[in-house]
Amino acid sequence: MVLEIADFAVLPGQEDSFTAAVREGVAQLQASPGFRSARVTRGIESPSRFVLLVEWEDLESHTVGFRGSERFTRWREIIGPFFDGPPKMEHFADVASAG
Repeated sequence: MVLEIADFAVLPGQEDSFTAAVREGVAQLQASPGFRSARVTRGIESPSRFVLLVEWEDLESHTVGFRGSERFTRWREIIGPFFDGPPKMEHFADVASAG
């Protein structure tokens, strides 16, 4: 499993519109082979900051399968207009877990 973490700064005053757009856009992620789950969180101290957490079966499910598809183009069309600068994105692998 690979965890994609994307950090978005949203244009001030556009947070509610971004929230609605990201809810719509998540369908593009869900339709992708290798998708496991997604979660979007909003900053409490920084309400214009959002973090997307997506679990993929493997790195290529995201970097090749999703990013190379029309679903990615549609995803960016839906959420991109709300960005206040480019998002920061990295991939992570588990080294320990609890729960």
